Amino acid sequence: MVPTNEKRKKMFEEMGKPTRIYLIRHGEVVNHHEGRYNGFNDVDITEEGVKQMRSVAERLNGAKVSAIYCSDLIRAYRGAKIINDGRSLPIIKKTELRERNIGVWENLTLEEIMKSYKDEWNRFLNDVVDFRPDGGESMKEVDARVNKELTKIVEDHKGDEILMVAHGGVNRTILCRALGLDLKYLFRIEQRYGALNIIDYYDDIAIVNLMNG
Repeated sequence: MVPTNEKRKKMFEEMGKPTRIYLIRHGEVVNHHEGRYNGFNDVDITEEGVKQMRSVAERLNGAKVSAIYCSDLIRAYRGAKIINDGRSLPIIKKTELRERNIGVWENLTLEEIMKSYKDEWNRFLNDVVDFRPDGGESMKEVDARVNKELTKIVEDHKGDEILMVAHGGVNRTILCRALGLDLKYLFRIEQRYGALNIIDYYDDIAIVNLMNG
């Protein structure tokens, strides 16, 4: 049975004030039109990417953000700087929030990967969680490092509103955990450039208020 609005309101009141995470994907990157994979590859954002970040900043104009975290890659850090304009908060860069390291696949297109690493690509399609490109990470490893850091951030900022600029793969692992989804379903979650997600973390549960906004 679905609880009534009054019951839901009372339930959340009893759970106390959550820690709210505004989880954002960086803006459009400079080599997006080539369809190249960027993991640790440190690419900048385009003018359209800057506009996307400014749009997010406008949407969050009334948010009472107390801290800003981001990946240390330039595409995420620039987004954090743009959103921070007028807030003057310190931006905390974390290597743990980097996109997946895809090893020998870095900076290649899908066509190039399928041509040069056909067997490996098929292994990835059959096991998106545990497959690791040569020199890179599996999504399970990404999930472990990202969510270990996220847990620490939530614990350090209980009851606060936190802004986080990261990457498509990173955000998907966070959303999978918040939604209670097996990691094998992460690519069913869309994360467009400049996507905004809002997640409330209580002691025993996470509530996703907005996804890919």
